Parts: sequence; C-alpha cells; structure tokens
Amino acid sequence: MINKILLLLSLVSFSACEISTQQARKPIVFQPISQTDIAQAVLYEANIRQYSSEGTFNAFAKDLPLLKSMGVKILWLMPINPISKIKSKGPLGSYYAVSSYNKVNPEFGTLDDFKALVRKAHELGIFVILDWVPGHTGWDHEWISTHPEFYLKNEVGEIIDPIDPSTGEPFGWTDVADLDYDNKEMQEQMRQAMLYWVRECNVDGYRIDQAYAVPQEFYDITFAALKEIKPLFLLAETDVNHIGGIELVSKFDASYDWPGHSLSKEIAQGKKSMQAWVEHIQGIQQVYGNDNIVVNFVSNHDENSWNGTLRESYGEAAHAIIALQYMSPGMPLIYSGQEYDLDKRLLFFEKDSFPKVAGKTMQLLKGLGELKNNLAVLSAGNVQGEVRFIPTQRTAYQKSSENDVLVMERTKNKDTLLFIVNLKDTHAQYTMPYDASFHRYPDNKVKNLATPYQYDMKPWEYWILSNKKLPVSSQP
Repeated sequence: MINKILLLLSLVSFSACEISTQQARKPIVFQPISQTDIAQAVLYEANIRQYSSEGTFNAFAKDLPLLKSMGVKILWLMPINPISKIKSKGPLGSYYAVSSYNKVNPEFGTLDDFKALVRKAHELGIFVILDWVPGHTGWDHEWISTHPEFYLKNEVGEIIDPIDPSTGEPFGWTDVADLDYDNKEMQEQMRQAMLYWVRECNVDGYRIDQAYAVPQEFYDITFAALKEIKPLFLLAETDVNHIGGIELVSKFDASYDWPGHSLSKEIAQGKKSMQAWVEHIQGIQQVYGNDNIVVNFVSNHDENSWNGTLRESYGEAAHAIIALQYMSPGMPLIYSGQEYDLDKRLLFFEKDSFPKVAGKTMQLLKGLGELKNNLAVLSAGNVQGEVRFIPTQRTAYQKSSENDVLVMERTKNKDTLLFIVNLKDTHAQYTMPYDASFHRYPDNKVKNLATPYQYDMKPWEYWILSNKKLPVSSQP
C-alpha cells in the first residue's frame, strides 16, 4: 500500500514538473511598442557594414545584449536593402541608393539572418526600425526600366537625380533617381513594400529618410495601413524648419533636433553660451509641445562621415554635452562606434570598421541609459513632466566675466531631478536660489543645496541630483 502511494505521489510530482517545464519553454509574446516604451527609450543607429569586420547581421546580433546594457530600446538599422551598382559611388556604393525595396543586401546576409536578428532583439526587449528611402531609388532598380513613369524627368524626358527645393539645383546625388509622387501607382507599390517588412519580418517601424521630400498625403494613408497591423515607432528625418513644418513633424512619433545639434557643437567650441541652450529648449517646448519628441544627438552617419568625429566636434566637452542631451527633453541617440570612443570618420562608400575597446564613454552611456529607462521624470512626449531653469549668479571670486553654469530642473508627480553643468572650459564659482537635499549620481550620497552656498565646478563638470535614490548598477 505504501509503495502504491509513493508511486502515485511520484507520478503527480513528475506531471507537475512536466507542466512547469512546458510553461517555461513557452515563447514570450513580444508586445508591440507603446508610448511608455517610446517615452523612456534610447535610440541606437546601427551601421551594419562598418560595425564589425564581417559587416553582417549575424556579427552585429552578437552585441545586442551589450546594446541592451546601454539602455537601448529602439534599434535603427541603416538601409539593409541591396545597393545599386549603376552610377554607384565608391567600391560599395551608398546605402541610400536602393536597388530593391523587398530584398536584403546580400553583403549583410540573408533574409533569414535578418529575421533572426529581429527575433533576438525582441527577446531582449529591443524594438527594430528600418531606415526607409522613399524619395529616390538607385539607377538599377527595376522601376527604371519597367515603370519609367514613376520618376521625375527633365524637359527632354530624361530621368533626373534629386533637386534641392531651396535652390532649384541638384543636390549632387548622381547615384540616385528621383521618384515622382504625383504617380499614385508608384505610391501604392512603395506602400506595399513598407507593409511587407512589418508583416513578413515583424519590424517595429521606420526612420524615414528626407521625410520632407514626400507629400504628407502619402504618410496619412501609409501610416494608417501600417498601424492596422500593429503599433509602430515612426521617426522623421526632418524638423519644423523644413518643408511641412510642424504639420509634417506631428505625423511622426519623433523628429530630429538639427538646430540643437548645431548649437551643442557651438557651445562646446565656446561660440555660444549656456543661455542659448536655455532659449533653445524653451523654444522647443513652445513650438513642438509635449506631443512631438525630438531626437537629441552628438553624432550620426552623416555627422561622423562628413563633418567630424566626436573629438573633432566637441573636444573635452563631449561627455558633458552627451549628459546634457540625455537630461534634456527628448530621445537620445547613439551612433555605431560612439560607445567605443570612435575617433575616426567612417568611410561611407567602402568597407571600414573600428576597434571595440570599451572605455569611459561606454560606462557613461550605460549609466545614462539606465537613468533614461528607469526615471519617469526623464520621460519624453505626452507623459513628460515640467522643465524649468534655475538662475545662477557668479561669485565675486570667479575670474571669468561670464557664468555658464546651467541648472535644469525636471519634475514629474513627486519626483525631482536637478541637472547642473558647467558649459565652459574654465572653472566656475556660483550661487543659486535653491534649497533642498538630493541623492547624487552615481554614488547616491546626500548633497544639500542652499541659497547661501557657494559652489565650485571644474570645466565641463556636471552633477545629476535626484530627490529619490537613483539606480546605480552602471557607474561611469
């Protein structure tokens, strides 16, 4: 009898374990992107060709856990489509000279390789968006021969490369042919191509290249069709100063802060003061409101290849400016290699790579990413809290005639974060009308602030202070 009871208990136990194991093996359902995800996201621009010596999807996918550790929530892949060879620039050509919208560049791998990358990213809680080039194609795209009516032509009927609307002259992008958006059939084929990647590969949205070059009607119809599949993240390469203005910007979840990028370089180079940043953020809040997120960046593929490295553009101010952009309203962007202190201009039309040696910037980005992901007070968009700037006064002992200490307070519900930064290459001594106790990042030590106190800061030094204890698993 006892043996029968033991056998029965054993069978029940085994059955329970088997059920538990089956439940554990059940794949996690990846939820579509939400406004909360977007509000606290760090964006990463991946240059697949140059990220590794192999230049493949598989090589890049190995580092997805590292990106997650930097707080990356949205992964933007530069164009993954095949590149046109006719009129190509350089040995490999431009990513933006697309020869087919429905295929992957064989240099990067196969479609299955790409799908595996997306699945792995999703398993890590990272969303994947594709860089989409709707304004022009490469010269060996099949439409050139099968549908020449899809393209803009000159007075003698020749297909043309893109024209700069501000000057009426060609951009000089001779490797691409300009599409004609008056042609509704072309629009429909473009739309179907965009739907394909969401349906077939489960991508989570798009970064639209030169978004201002496409009629808004196309976005209205296309975005509605895309969102019938699932919620997406849509990023526009534009700002309110380009054609379409705020009306175009508002059709997307986020757009570029080009003026802020230019201003940040001028501040680092001593050409503009911290007051210019205050006025810029106030202007952003007034023009964009909380419904329109701006992407804050110190580098991207254009900036790095054509305008300079982080060191060239920012010098010793680089880390202070990166922190400033993470703490300011918006979504911070990391460009491939930035985390490895990339100190070279990556080639654009041929193979290149960079050494992967983690340094101070990697730790900085891990720490700031953790704050961005976990502190609701740093949220962007329609869940953003209040932003205000605290005036400071230089002391009589400060040698500099200017005070470039910026104090930005961000509040949401009962949370307060204070960001203080010396935006100058000289020491600063100052006072400010502020009385409170905070936890200092990254050690969470208590720091008391009081109106009579005099504060000293080194060149480009910054403080991150919170009225609540901060997550500090990744210390810079």
